[in-house]
Amino acid sequence: MATAAIFSSLRRRRSPSLEAFLSPVDLSGLPLIQTLAAISTEIISSFSTTRFSFQRRNARSLIRKIEIFLVLFESLAESRWGSSSSSSSSSSSSSTALLCLKELYLLLYRSKILLDYCAHSSKLWLLLQTPSISGYFHDLNQEISTLLDVFPVNDLSLSDDVREQIELLQRQSRRSRLYIDDNDESLRVEFYSFLDGFENGEIPNSLSLKSFFVEKLQIKDSKSCRNEIEFLEEQIVNHDGDVEPTGSVINGFVAITRYCRFLLFGFEEEWRIKNHPKKKKKHSKGDGDGFITVPKDFVCSISLDLMTDPVIISTGQTYDRSSIARWIEEGHCTCPKTGQMLVDSRIVPNRALKNLIVQWCAASGVSYESEFVTDSSTNEGFVSCLPTKAAVEANKATVSILIEYLADGSEAAQTVAAREIRLLAKTGKENREFIAEAGAIPHLRRLLKSENAVAQENSVTAMLNLSIYEKNKSLIMEEDDCLESIVSVLVSGLSVEAQENAAATLFSLSAVHEYKKRIAMADQCVEALASLLQNGTPRGKKDAVTALYNLSTHPDNCSRMIEGGGVSSLVGALKNEGVAEEAAGALALLVRQSLGAEAIGKEESAVTGLMGMMRCGTPRGKENAVAALLELCRRGGAAVAERVLRAPAIAGVLQTLLFTGTKRARRKAASLARVFQRRELAAMRSSGYGVVGDVNGNRDGGNFTTDVSVPMSISISVPVL
Repeated sequence: MATAAIFSSLRRRRSPSLEAFLSPVDLSGLPLIQTLAAISTEIISSFSTTRFSFQRRNARSLIRKIEIFLVLFESLAESRWGSSSSSSSSSSSSSTALLCLKELYLLLYRSKILLDYCAHSSKLWLLLQTPSISGYFHDLNQEISTLLDVFPVNDLSLSDDVREQIELLQRQSRRSRLYIDDNDESLRVEFYSFLDGFENGEIPNSLSLKSFFVEKLQIKDSKSCRNEIEFLEEQIVNHDGDVEPTGSVINGFVAITRYCRFLLFGFEEEWRIKNHPKKKKKHSKGDGDGFITVPKDFVCSISLDLMTDPVIISTGQTYDRSSIARWIEEGHCTCPKTGQMLVDSRIVPNRALKNLIVQWCAASGVSYESEFVTDSSTNEGFVSCLPTKAAVEANKATVSILIEYLADGSEAAQTVAAREIRLLAKTGKENREFIAEAGAIPHLRRLLKSENAVAQENSVTAMLNLSIYEKNKSLIMEEDDCLESIVSVLVSGLSVEAQENAAATLFSLSAVHEYKKRIAMADQCVEALASLLQNGTPRGKKDAVTALYNLSTHPDNCSRMIEGGGVSSLVGALKNEGVAEEAAGALALLVRQSLGAEAIGKEESAVTGLMGMMRCGTPRGKENAVAALLELCRRGGAAVAERVLRAPAIAGVLQTLLFTGTKRARRKAASLARVFQRRELAAMRSSGYGVVGDVNGNRDGGNFTTDVSVPMSISISVPVL
């Protein structure tokens, strides 16, 4: 099919009806003619007055052809072609005409999709696709020509005027050639020249960029520029690998467009941040008595708030991006509204609804908060591409502008700049490296103390993204008061997201061994992580437990973990399936020290929780649990060891683990089994029971194979490891 690539792209943005791909097998005669006329009328009314940014001549030519086809359909309908009362044509010609009309049905639907694509796609994307889209128009023309060559126009009851128009269309279609608009092509070449300039380390001058974006493409404001960026990023996410340009090249154009956005339009949306309400109202917005009812279709069924960034999930339902993202992060795999299982977790922007919401907000005098409440960029699902030099250079130029605003801009400008740095730092070590080298960290550190919740969240998340790059960890830790500011956000951040991302930042920084003690010793750090592990969201608990695990790997942090409540929270987390494995791992580290073993032994639910992990945990969780229990027996004192060894069904659990666990788990289980057996043997001697079997005192790593028989038939076979 000639326009297969267009169909593929459109399927990702909106689902075309099945009629676009299937011939109408159940339609014939007059109903088919009426359907064709209706489709043609819809295309003409929808696109005859549309101002196409590109492909103008090709689009107008195709619409004119459809207008002639409409004349044909109306003439056939008037003559009631195909009805029982009409028998003026032979059976063979009627059959040929019917086949041609059904093929024309498909051509009309494909024409509609192509015209819609040209009318509503991103200007920059259409520009980049100029040769391909011109080819799609030419393919349609060729297929129309082929169809008209076999269409039995002389066998139909057509007036001379209609017949002449069809014959003229037939001759024109035969003569048609591939047409690429010279102006479109020159603009495409100019766009590529900017890419080449950045590739060679030469930043195009602002006048050239302004002439191209503002005057030639009519991209006249920051919002339009941002929409272009989002569309191009969608193409990278959905790239099939067989469409030109490649994802890496598109990434370069995204970087150039982002640079132009801030170079040409600055931070013109600042006023929205300054004036947007701090607190959203559910279902209605307004001041005093003048409440405005929000249309129910604009309200997210999860948050019950006006949607600021509507997205569609796999079931076809629409939700606000932040609400459905959190729903999925919390482990739900069903649609909140319908209860259907989600095929995947992918979300697609609902631009049509978003535009309606924006228009309603403007008409109702309601402030629209989209880009400052959520990450409206599709970067959430952004698939990282190998960066080209052009993309790196353009991003560097953008960062230099952003840092100027971070340093000297208004609070609103700093908030926008922090958000953009956050997004840039999300992908690619090159971005993270030059953002830090450009001096972003001191300015982001200052924003951590902002009283603006959005600014604080953006800055701490940007810090998290930057910390992923190894060299940046030292820059963050060496920055005066930076660690303390991150901990402060963790303790009393203005939003849950900010607190969670602060915990994730500490986890990232604690990957460096020499920083672990310093992080643990920071005032209220362990306490805040323990609190987040106990009371946070599923995502927050995950961030907290991984941070606590990292801190537990440093031997000097044991006392701090006990004092700060880290041990208690880790023991409590053993009941939570989502974080139990990491919690057991941290406890297995802390219990290696007598101080840690004593503290864990005092926790009433520690033994029960670890036994539960041994029975039902993941393979890694079982390994961590048996290791922790073994060390508890060795270092926690006689009373704790007795509690471990008297735990219900410990013999059966150890027996299972000896044969099904990981290599380390089997080794630890064998050691714990020996401790268990020595205790049982000692108990039997003191009680006067006989012992059957060969008993020895082998410790870890020795060859030990024995069966111990007591009145209760307790038997553990320890394999040689």
